[in-house]
Amino acid sequence: MKAFKIWSIYLGVCLGLVSIQTQAQEVLTLEEAVAIALKNNYDIRLAKNDLKTDSIGVSPGFAGMLPRIFAQANTNNSTQNISQTRSNGEVIDLDNAKNNSLNYGVGLDWTIFDGLGMFARYDQLKELEKLGKAELQSVLLDRVSEVMITYYDLVQQQQQRIALDSTLVISRQRVELADNRFSIGKASKLEVLNAQVDLNTDKTLYIRQNEMYANTKIRLNEIMGRHPEIDFKVRDDVLIATDLQLSELEDLAKTQNPELQAQIINKRISELELKQLKGNRYPRILATTGYNFSDSESSLGFTTKNNAQGWNYGFAASIDIFNGYNQNRNEKITKLQIENTTIAIEQQTQTIKSQLHTAFKTYQTNLSLIELETKNEDIAKENLDITLAKYKIGTIPTIEFRTAQLNYIRATLRMTNAIYQAKLSEITLKQLAGNLSLQ
Repeated sequence: MKAFKIWSIYLGVCLGLVSIQTQAQEVLTLEEAVAIALKNNYDIRLAKNDLKTDSIGVSPGFAGMLPRIFAQANTNNSTQNISQTRSNGEVIDLDNAKNNSLNYGVGLDWTIFDGLGMFARYDQLKELEKLGKAELQSVLLDRVSEVMITYYDLVQQQQQRIALDSTLVISRQRVELADNRFSIGKASKLEVLNAQVDLNTDKTLYIRQNEMYANTKIRLNEIMGRHPEIDFKVRDDVLIATDLQLSELEDLAKTQNPELQAQIINKRISELELKQLKGNRYPRILATTGYNFSDSESSLGFTTKNNAQGWNYGFAASIDIFNGYNQNRNEKITKLQIENTTIAIEQQTQTIKSQLHTAFKTYQTNLSLIELETKNEDIAKENLDITLAKYKIGTIPTIEFRTAQLNYIRATLRMTNAIYQAKLSEITLKQLAGNLSLQ
């Protein structure tokens, strides 16, 4: 019993040293990780710029609703050798005769009617902006989900490192006890060698776990858009929502899932495309006006100089009478596109529903496994404590103690993995519902 107390003190000191070393690192909370990712993640930044592009495009000018005002100027100059024979028989020759003309002014073109196509285009630009928002929301959900999954994976691995580290403490003590027994003739060299092999096995597991832990940190830094070598630790607490309801998640997905919303918006865009095409059946009316100045000089002729200025204005109208039946074909094609978007909405709805049902089954299973594995870990821990005490006084063989030790390691790893898998299921469900939160 005295030896057991010494081991407990030793274990406490080791865990304390690990805790002190860990506290020296930056403690990164999930909220901070998500905030950093929202600011730095490259996919999110690209999606935000795409949305800004769509937003800038929402304007009456892009839709063709506003007039075009322009300034223009042109000049023509020539030098010619001219020979003219007039009606009275007079012949006039002039070398290097100059002719100069200059025209300049401002003008306005304005399509005042195009079968209401300009209004359909303006509405289409608004829908494209909505599509950009849905695509940004999808990227945000994907990246935030990725941050959360990676963060909780680190939590799991951090807990497993602690469990493996405590196992190393026990294995080292076992080697020391075997050495002491061998030195006084109460144990064989085989027992010492077995203890050393098991210690090396535990060291290998610990090293592999540290490698996985470090690589996952690098991955989380990458998602957050940070330097891969920035060191940190994560908090150990994992809160799992145990009250999720499938019917509520399905209702949320119908209105908030960004992929489904994108399909609905695509249908609206196709409908507006058809509206624009139908506008081609109506006449296109264009109004023009302007104020022009003109100056001209000629070395030869009845008028050698002319100046003019003033307004010009007019209207033009055109309508296709026959264009090779392309109008009908284009409308039929667009109607088929609308039908396809309707099918795509139905397909996306069914896919999301199936994914929700599958994820919810997994979620319920993982919640049950948490309860089971937690109890199993408690049993394995109690069994290890009793076996260790018996091993110290020499009432059980080495293999029985090692079995209890391995059972405890496996139980701890299964318990931490069950918690992680349950949190993963929760994140998946909320992401599908378009309602991902940090709690």
